Amino acid sequence: MIERIVNPEPASEPDIVEEQTLETLRPRSFDTYTGQELLKQNLKLAIEAAKHREEPVDHVLLYGPPGLGKTTMAGVIAAEVGANIRITSGPAIERAGDLASLLTNLGDGDILFIDEIHRLPKTVEEVLYPAMEDFVLDVMLGKGPSAKSIRLDLPKFTIIGATTRAGALGAPLRDRFGHVHRLEFYTPDEMITIIERSAGILDIAIDRDAATEIATRSRLTPRIANRMLKRVRDYATVKQVDGITRKEAREALHLLEVDELGLDSSDRRLLTMIIEHYNGGPVGLTTMAAALAEETSTIEDVYEPFLMQIGMLERTSRGRRATSKAYAHLGLTPPEIKS
Repeated sequence: MIERIVNPEPASEPDIVEEQTLETLRPRSFDTYTGQELLKQNLKLAIEAAKHREEPVDHVLLYGPPGLGKTTMAGVIAAEVGANIRITSGPAIERAGDLASLLTNLGDGDILFIDEIHRLPKTVEEVLYPAMEDFVLDVMLGKGPSAKSIRLDLPKFTIIGATTRAGALGAPLRDRFGHVHRLEFYTPDEMITIIERSAGILDIAIDRDAATEIATRSRLTPRIANRMLKRVRDYATVKQVDGITRKEAREALHLLEVDELGLDSSDRRLLTMIIEHYNGGPVGLTTMAAALAEETSTIEDVYEPFLMQIGMLERTSRGRRATSKAYAHLGLTPPEIKS
C-alpha cells in the first residue's frame, strides 16, 4: 500500500532522520504533553501514590487509535517516575524465551513498554501472567519425562502495554493491568498548540493561521500533524520564504491532495467509487476491495475508521453506504433529491 501522509500508523520503513526528528518532538513530562488532561491527572495520582509507598507503578494499559501518543505517554511515565524504560513490541516477542530474556534483564522499578501488545503469541501471554501478578517467572528445563519447572524471582517492574485494538486483548491479560486508559482524539486548540510547539523545536517560523490550517486537516492526530508540518516546511524552504503563513500551508497541502477535512485522494476515490459505481451503496466490503485493488483489511483498518468518524461512510447489514455528507463534500447531489 502506498504510504499516505494522513495515515496515523508509523511509516512501514521508517527513515532514520524522520525517526530522530520524531524522538525530538516527543514531550518528556506531563507539563509539556498537550491534551489528554483526565489521563494525565489519573497517572499523576498513581505515580505520586507509588512514590509515597516506594513501590513501582501498577501495570498500565493504554489503548486508542494510532498516532495519539501512547508511546510518548509511556516515555513520560518513565521520566516522571525516574525509571529506565525498555521498548519492544508484541510481534517482536515470538517465544517465551524472548520474554524471559527481557524480564530477567530488568532492574527494580524499571518499565517494560510493549507496543501492539494484542499481538503477543498466546504462549508468551501465559508466561506473562505470573510475571505481572507475582513477579515470578516459570521456566521449563529439559524435555520429555525429565523436564522440570523452576521458578525465578523477578525484580519489581512495571509493564506498560499499548494497543489500537483493546478488544483483541485476552481478558486474563487485560485484567492484570491496574490502570486501563483510553487516549482520546485532541481538540482543534490542542492541535494548534502541538503544531506551534513542534514548529518551535524544529526552528520553523509559523503564524497562528498556518498552524490552524494544518490542525484542521490533521484528523486531530499529532503524528499526522507533525508529518504535515515537515512537508509544509519543505515547501516553504523550496519557495524561499522566511516563515510559514496560511498561504504556504494551503498550497503545500493542496499539492499533497489533502483537503479541508483531512481527506486525501484515496479517501475521495473510495467515496466516489461507492457513489458513481454503486449509486451510493450499500456495497459489500469484498466488492469495494476488488474495485479499488486493495485488501479488505486495508479498507477496514485504514480507510473506513476516519470516514465513519466524520460521518461520510456508514456500515449497514447489507454493506457500506455513502452518506449525504459525503455527497455534499464531493459536490454531488444525493439520489433521493435528484430531479
